[in-house]
Amino acid sequence: MIYGYLRVSTDQQTVENQRFEITEQAAKQEMIIEQWVEETISGTVKYSNRKLGKLLRKTQKGDIIFCSELSRLGRSMLQIMSILNLCMDKGILIITCKEGYRLGEDIQSKVLAFAFGLVAELERNLISQRTKEALARKKAEGVILGRKKGMANTPEGYKLYPKKAYIEKSLKKGLSFRTICKRCHCSRNTLMRFLEKFVDRDLWTPRCKIDISSVTEQ
Repeated sequence: MIYGYLRVSTDQQTVENQRFEITEQAAKQEMIIEQWVEETISGTVKYSNRKLGKLLRKTQKGDIIFCSELSRLGRSMLQIMSILNLCMDKGILIITCKEGYRLGEDIQSKVLAFAFGLVAELERNLISQRTKEALARKKAEGVILGRKKGMANTPEGYKLYPKKAYIEKSLKKGLSFRTICKRCHCSRNTLMRFLEKFVDRDLWTPRCKIDISSVTEQ
């Protein structure tokens, strides 16, 4: 059985680039992906708690798993090594598109897997360290990080406040909450919290009744 494994960390990302890379790589090796396994989850989560874990449990000797790169399997050296060790013990071949690895039972595969995992781990640690150092430097320079203390209850703490005049004008025109949210690029909850805090209730409370009745009629 030939599998294609796709993973992204967030809903804002897409697996289509990975799917294209795997399809192209499989075609070059005269193979066809028979089943796709796709998931949206952080690579730091244990593979046993991901769809990848289910895939590895059902695979058998001789099966092949394509992935775009080793980092799609996991985000730490120990996790990647654990996955590759399991695959090697079961006789499963891992093929990566970007690195061009064919990781099986041979010693070369084990060396490559270890080297890649070590480099990836060191790179993440360096990025984390640089981030911490940058934040510490800004703090030492007097830069206030994050939302200023006490801003939550002030006009400046609400992103809609600069649009207050526009929102009030829209309400007077009879525009629906949905339309206002769309034009202001915000959620309904954000809008309602802003109205509750800064806009005269007589201006927007009647809109609530209209909004509810329109939904009921639909």
